[in-house]
Amino acid sequence: MDITGSLCAIATPFDAHGALDLAAFGRLIDYQLDGGTQGIVVAGSTGEAHMLGELDYERLLAFAVERIAHRVPVIAGTGEAATAKTIALTRRAKALDADVALVVTPYYVRPTQDGLRRHFGEVASHGDIPVVMYNVPSRTGCDMQPETVADLRDTAGIVGIKEAVGTPERIAAIAQLRRPGFVYLSGDDGSAADAMLAGAGGVISVVNNLVPKAFRALCDAALGGDREAAKQHAARVALLLEALDCAPNPIPVKAGLAELGLCSAMLRLPLLELPPGPARTRLRETLLPLAGIATP
Repeated sequence: MDITGSLCAIATPFDAHGALDLAAFGRLIDYQLDGGTQGIVVAGSTGEAHMLGELDYERLLAFAVERIAHRVPVIAGTGEAATAKTIALTRRAKALDADVALVVTPYYVRPTQDGLRRHFGEVASHGDIPVVMYNVPSRTGCDMQPETVADLRDTAGIVGIKEAVGTPERIAAIAQLRRPGFVYLSGDDGSAADAMLAGAGGVISVVNNLVPKAFRALCDAALGGDREAAKQHAARVALLLEALDCAPNPIPVKAGLAELGLCSAMLRLPLLELPPGPARTRLRETLLPLAGIATP
């Protein structure tokens, strides 16, 4: 399946007791598909992957696969700190009929660039499913350099990279590595328009959870090469991105989804809900008009 365009790193909803809320998850999936989202990442960092037990993970991914029913790609987060664990989870995602695995660089352990080459090579060889690599050093403490990406680009089974470093230099370096069969996806909402105008094939987005139609319009403009329209759409979304910057992801996204009535703002510890106050008020007042809802 084509892994391009406006892709959503979907949140994982929980009920008031902290259990998976699959009814709400169905609403989130439907909201994305109705808004034109072109692929959904299940159990990524926005989906609180590391708060999910094995059974939760399997129920969540199986539900998404059934609900989406091949309308868009289902991309399963399968990255772990250890290579063997990553391979095992990647195989499990394949068994649950995910289309692609999103594999973050090993977190906390801080591997070398050679270690990253070996890690992704092993996962691609033994995971039995196409792999999109994911570089997000602000979360992992590990930054996969463009030279390493270049070395891995032609590895069988590796089909792309999600790059969350949004500097002009990194965007340019990764964009020149794209080729048929290897897609560059932005992983930074704030610089996504610039990345797509430079040659990225799409973006795996956080803010897309809240405003899928607006974000699809941004992606369509940027991928169509309409620089002026892309900048205009990005400017509209930028105000919401600023409001979401009040707390670590996915705390504000969950608060926003609650404001839209799609799920509760509940998270699993050590994450806590965004409390009432100026930040939540600003989020609501910024979000609702962009989502097409009149503010009270």
